[in-house]
Amino acid sequence: MSTVSHEPRRPSLILSIGVFLAIAALIAAAVLVWETDIHIVLIMGALLAGIIGVFYLGYDYLTIEKGVIDGIMVGMQACLILYTVGPLIGTWICSGVVPSMIYYGLSILSPSIFLFATLFICSIVSLATGTSWGTSGTVGIALLGIAMGLGIPAPVTAGIIISGAYFGDKMSPLSDTTNLAPGVAGTDLFQHIRAMCWTTGPTYVIVVVITLVIGSRYAGGTLDYAKIEAIQSIIAAEFWVSPITLIAPIAVIALSAMRKPALPALWVGIFISVVFALVEGVNFGDILNIMQNGYVPVLSAEIAGAAEDAAALAKVLSENSISIDPKVAVEAANDIVSLMERGGLQSMNWTISLILCAFTFGSTMDACGFLKVMLEAIMKPIKSVGGMITAVIMSCFVCDIFLGDQYLSIAMPGTMFKSAFDKSGLHPRMLSRSLEDAGTLLSVLIPWNTCGAYHTGVLGVPTFQYLPYAFLNYLNPIVAIVMTYMGIGIFWRGKNGEPVRGGKTRPADLV
Repeated sequence: MSTVSHEPRRPSLILSIGVFLAIAALIAAAVLVWETDIHIVLIMGALLAGIIGVFYLGYDYLTIEKGVIDGIMVGMQACLILYTVGPLIGTWICSGVVPSMIYYGLSILSPSIFLFATLFICSIVSLATGTSWGTSGTVGIALLGIAMGLGIPAPVTAGIIISGAYFGDKMSPLSDTTNLAPGVAGTDLFQHIRAMCWTTGPTYVIVVVITLVIGSRYAGGTLDYAKIEAIQSIIAAEFWVSPITLIAPIAVIALSAMRKPALPALWVGIFISVVFALVEGVNFGDILNIMQNGYVPVLSAEIAGAAEDAAALAKVLSENSISIDPKVAVEAANDIVSLMERGGLQSMNWTISLILCAFTFGSTMDACGFLKVMLEAIMKPIKSVGGMITAVIMSCFVCDIFLGDQYLSIAMPGTMFKSAFDKSGLHPRMLSRSLEDAGTLLSVLIPWNTCGAYHTGVLGVPTFQYLPYAFLNYLNPIVAIVMTYMGIGIFWRGKNGEPVRGGKTRPADLV
């Protein structure tokens, strides 16, 4: 296509909103009607925006293409980290890091603090695996069953499970959203995590207090210790369970605190876990396969597979010195298989391809001027840092509602607000923090969002029933807005790009 010589037309606000709503409707149809992945729909949305941009607004195709490529490059660091996280998850499971966390987490259960323990266990498991979905669909289901035996209402337990699972999801360096948000905003992974501590930390404390108060009402119940013992026994038989394994995550956390780059820090975690696996006798070739394709449970899968053969099941349990009820053993083994069969570089391809499609869509909207027009309309009445953070959080919420996916609720507002944050002098970690405070956490509170639909399906509790008890998910955005208006936890971009803590206005020496 030949290059045009005239200046392209500026899209109107009505046209910009119309294009956005049309594509949002297409995405909603893909999720709710056709029940398919949204990758191709996003590409179709980019094509629609591009066609309007070229043939109606007069943009040069090559200009739009360059904008898309530049936009995708912004997400490359997140993609590289995710390709590192895949092998990390696999080796952490294989070497006993993740199993040890789950084993010790289950040890703290007691009726008097069951809901608090549920919050804590789901937080630990999600931190260790980087997945709220995996946590809710495995450990969460087990805890929900235990809670029902204690007489605790399912919506209450489901809300606490989701609070813990999403705390770990948004704070874990293994999480895809935790890597996507800083990639969109233009900051690094550990800067992003440190920034989230300012808003998520106080919120978590509030949730802990609420959970302890509510949990005290059900202190007289009796736990299903047989199920807990079964999970711990099978984990101990299949994996190396030891506090020593926690050296790997401690090393990653320590390097983060020392402000080391994310990729080298994560690889240190991989190398440590590989050493543990080799010491345990795992073949190096098997370790390489796990890093590539993920960990596949062996003993727990064998127990689960012998459910219909009582003799074979009894033999497997006897050979591994597991003295538990066979029926309970099968239930526990199925939970363990669901949680541990994950990781590997290849497991990240779906997420990375979605990120690339989302950036293609968002960058096309940006290159054609649609995002700029909508951003100017949003920013026009905003006169403060608190207003900017509120605008980002509300935009994420709107995207969660209309686009139906947490990745898009991070990518779209992030792309739209990045230039405004750069212009204001705020450090990009402020943007990345806000994207996760809302885009990630609020997604599970929308029934037709992929996150809300998934959790309703696996937990068997309608979204609007568990919503009041998913305290972290709706309190965190509120805390973030209030703290910003109070001038707490605000960081500005220093002269060398480093974050400088300040108040509601940019420090004079940075102007």
